Amino acid sequence: SVEIGESVRGEDVYIIQSGCGEINDNLMELLIMINACKIASSSRVTAVIPCFPYARQDKKDRSRAPISAKLVANMLSVAGADHIITMDLHASQIQGFFDIPVDNLYAEPAVLQWIRENIADWRNCIIVSPDAGGAKRVTSIADRLNVEFALIHKERKKANEVDRMVLVGDVKNRVAILVDDMADTCGTICHAADKLISAGATKVYAILTHGIFSGPAISRINSAPFEAVVVTNTIPQEDKMSHCSKIQVIDISMILAEAIRRTHNGESVSYLFSHVPL
Repeated sequence: SVEIGESVRGEDVYIIQSGCGEINDNLMELLIMINACKIASSSRVTAVIPCFPYARQDKKDRSRAPISAKLVANMLSVAGADHIITMDLHASQIQGFFDIPVDNLYAEPAVLQWIRENIADWRNCIIVSPDAGGAKRVTSIADRLNVEFALIHKERKKANEVDRMVLVGDVKNRVAILVDDMADTCGTICHAADKLISAGATKVYAILTHGIFSGPAISRINSAPFEAVVVTNTIPQEDKMSHCSKIQVIDISMILAEAIRRTHNGESVSYLFSHVPL
């Protein structure tokens, strides 16, 4: 049960709720809050969802499987959302599941800034994608840092389990930076880290937008050869950081704040795709 504590009539409302923790409770709460604002005559309701729930179920990968991301999109639209602001969607075509505007912000500018500020030897690094799906993200970062990139080709037997990995690219005597959009059980990135060390990388960092860290993730990271595992705070990480000293956080609240400000003032948001707001 939700009751908005003050008048929202004619207001431009932004509701911030990330798809993490008790995901279904949070999603339901978001839908009810959107509806409460909508029928209280707010002029526009924007859902700010840093980590979009069910984003990995974006296609029918086997028969009789649901496309849950589309269902969530429909639910948000039906609840009355007029606009969605999210970050690093698992597949950017999820934007097309909506008939309302979706701003898919990127953590990339903040990631570039972190690399330049925190990795002393970044000019001699190599950006690595732990799977073929992240190739575009990795090449973009490698281009902007003017360094090389490598790929790891993996074959999955079933979801959440990786069978074998093949490294494409030369990482010998370099700092390897694994970049991905999310880490759940961390099986892939921990396998990848071992692979990179055995291929001669001097240090391995992992930079991930959404650190879900479910199941055995924390113990895997603790025993893996990472210098640091860097995640953004699209999902709150305080609890995880207390159990794992390798986890470091990039704060993306400024990016969301600037997106909200620009949206409210009717300015262009595309500046944020390539710059970090000061």
